[in-house]
Amino acid sequence: MRRAVSRLTGAAALLGAGTLLADGTHSGIIAVRVTALRSNAGQVGCTLYDSPKGFPGDPAAALQRHWCPIDKGGSRCAFDPIPAGVYAVACFHDEDGNGKMDTSFLGIPKEGSGVSNNARGFMGPPSFKDAAFTFSGEAREMPLKMTYF
Repeated sequence: MRRAVSRLTGAAALLGAGTLLADGTHSGIIAVRVTALRSNAGQVGCTLYDSPKGFPGDPAAALQRHWCPIDKGGSRCAFDPIPAGVYAVACFHDEDGNGKMDTSFLGIPKEGSGVSNNARGFMGPPSFKDAAFTFSGEAREMPLKMTYF
């Protein structure tokens, strides 16, 4: 009996990791493992974009947004099943828990930030093109290192 329950649980986990859509494409979960947080204070805001519009600073333009808890200097954000395509992820460490990225009067972030591919911008945020990755629709976990200025 225990073995049957274990098999059913394993099968359910595999089915939950991704689905086949009617058009034959896959839909799966993208999980982001955020590391190098300088404290356990606050929360991590993660956004998933499917186009350059609003990337990385306008969460209203994101396809999905999540607030994720911090544990031992890290966090994990998972985006609901999404179809295969090209995406970019942007995250920030909301240390004070006010729900927004705090910046200096020059617009330089006071809190940590990071994007997929650990892309870096020059005199501004990184571009969607540099942060973009192709998602096959199969469940995937990707690393993202938080950076502080």
